[in-house]
Amino acid sequence: MLVHLFRLLSRLPLSILHAIGAALGWLVYLASPSYRRRLRGNLVQAGFGQHLRSAVAESGKAIVELPFVWCADPARVARHATEENWDYVQSVLDSGRGIVFLTPHLGCFEITAQQIALRTALTVMYRPPKKAALKPLIEGARARHNLHLAPANLSGVRILAKCLRRGEPVGVLPDQVPQEGEGVWAPYFGKPAYTMTLPAKLAQLGQAAIILVYAERRARGQGFVVRYVPFDGELSGSAAEQAATINRAMEQLIARCPAQYFWSYNRYKQPDGVAGPDAGMAA
Repeated sequence: MLVHLFRLLSRLPLSILHAIGAALGWLVYLASPSYRRRLRGNLVQAGFGQHLRSAVAESGKAIVELPFVWCADPARVARHATEENWDYVQSVLDSGRGIVFLTPHLGCFEITAQQIALRTALTVMYRPPKKAALKPLIEGARARHNLHLAPANLSGVRILAKCLRRGEPVGVLPDQVPQEGEGVWAPYFGKPAYTMTLPAKLAQLGQAAIILVYAERRARGQGFVVRYVPFDGELSGSAAEQAATINRAMEQLIARCPAQYFWSYNRYKQPDGVAGPDAGMAA
């Protein structure tokens, strides 16, 4: 049922989907006190409270554009995306080095992997949905030509490691809250957040390059601009220090278009079995 609905919605123009999404964003914001509290609280915590109205609308667009990104014809989706700085990515590929693409929940993050896969094979880590009904939709939409999936577990990590050793690119969502034992506490917009250590570990395999990527949503449904940004941080010190470096890079990326970050995500939750952060970390 859900697959059929998404396929039906995918036939609509992106401008119509974004208009519906903006309205849905406000509907959910006004109807759900917990959602409203989290979105507004995270936005203010990061220092972007002035973007509240835009962030509410953009959060709805991020949901309603999924049928288009996942179910529309790939060629049609590609026509709605332009790229910035791909030459840099190509130079790294030509050098034979592996690439760790880091894509936060910013803009239309679902389209970034598809755009990369148009040019080169890419393996991305994903977390299977908790609802079984969503599994065929998400896996079928994400696993397209040149785009391969690796589950978010030890088996998936091994798959990514093998790809990097072969000089192939991989993709990870660095701002996703990891499971117990898979992360450390590190500052994120001035507040401790349980942060995955995987990106830094992967980058150290075969001296892989880290490239940040996000797809900024254009106004009035005019498509997306996929931007590739070189990572200029230094991954040294402890795992916590490396995670903090990755988080700072994410903060700088989000500052480019703060209204399009997925602020309703519970980024600061404490996973089961994980001890709380040190009291001095938030200072």
